[in-house]
Amino acid sequence: MPYVINADVCLGCGACADGCPVSAISEVDGKYVINADECVDCGACAGTCPVGAPEPQ
Repeated sequence: MPYVINADVCLGCGACADGCPVSAISEVDGKYVINADECVDCGACAGTCPVGAPEPQ
């Protein structure tokens, strides 16, 4: 299952996007979102986020 970013926790720092090997994460209105169709469920985003905003769906 693809990951999702908890917008209530997201700081908007972009660490998750930098860590995504398939560029499935983009910024929308100062927060980051994961494109579920592109996400390969590797968890790299969760490993780079300082606050644990990316979560398995």
